[in-house]
Amino acid sequence: MEQGKSIPCAVFGASGYSGVELVWLLHNHPQFSLEYAFSSSAREDAEPIASLYPQLAGQLDVILQPWHSDLLSQLSQQVRVVFLALPHEASAELAPVLVNAGLVVFDLSGAFRLRDPSIHQQAYGFERAANIPETIPYGLAEWTTLAGTEQLIAVPGCYPTVTSLALKPVMSLIDGVPLVNAVSGVSGAGRKAASHTSFCEVSLSAYGVATHRHQPEIAQAIGHDVIFVPHLGNFKRGILATIYVPLQQGVSQASVDTAYEQAYSTAPLIRLRQQPPAIRDVVGTAFCDIHAVVHQNHLIICAAIDNLLKGAAAQAVQLANQYFGCDSALGLQQRVGVV
Repeated sequence: MEQGKSIPCAVFGASGYSGVELVWLLHNHPQFSLEYAFSSSAREDAEPIASLYPQLAGQLDVILQPWHSDLLSQLSQQVRVVFLALPHEASAELAPVLVNAGLVVFDLSGAFRLRDPSIHQQAYGFERAANIPETIPYGLAEWTTLAGTEQLIAVPGCYPTVTSLALKPVMSLIDGVPLVNAVSGVSGAGRKAASHTSFCEVSLSAYGVATHRHQPEIAQAIGHDVIFVPHLGNFKRGILATIYVPLQQGVSQASVDTAYEQAYSTAPLIRLRQQPPAIRDVVGTAFCDIHAVVHQNHLIICAAIDNLLKGAAAQAVQLANQYFGCDSALGLQQRVGVV
């Protein structure tokens, strides 16, 4: 493990919700040193991050600055690792450039998650870049082992994170297609203003039914087809997923409990709960809380995460911890949320 604050890094998209969470996590991290915070392309002038997030006034003096390609040489000399909290197309364009400049890139967009090019095209509406590493790790942190030599790591989406963490330990016990109902707070839609996410317009509702791009990502992550129905809730942040799945004959509660304990006994950011978790239990934290109960030869799983942390920024830092030989939960076991 590298000693001291010896790993210089940069955040792209630092003005967004996941981006500012990354900035705050890295600012407080004992190993990483935040050198640059680049705003979205819509912002043309440098400004203090506290001008967008006043709750950080007096705590963080980071300046958000616009990115220009002529900064690449300077960036590659001063920074070792980059976190991209950008729109999918922007990451698809920028990540190969940063990789070719010798930087390690953790990408929070969907640009590199799906392995099948045709599925990616259908889900995101553009082709995957050709000039990228052939094998890009899919960074579901508790199920991924990074060697510390990879150039580009795809950080999973928020819905696939909570669903995959809930299902993967018990996949060998199921006998059918999982049905996933998941509700997310409006921060999952990003910071950009839109009528459907404004306070007066939000009502509990399903969206992206049978068309959401996270369905193929979940199926890829668990190695099994899945029915996925996302919902928008009238709260700021967090995801609660309720999952129903048929079990093989004779599977007991004890078998299910053993599967989870074996999978997560050494996973500090997974909490196996005796009661169904609430969103308030995980908001502002990097934990994933899971409760599973056998009922009439079905397994009902309730799982909760903070979509901006375990579903985005905190998982990216967790992966970076692993990449650089740190304890995986370093800097992540206290309440850390900003937004």
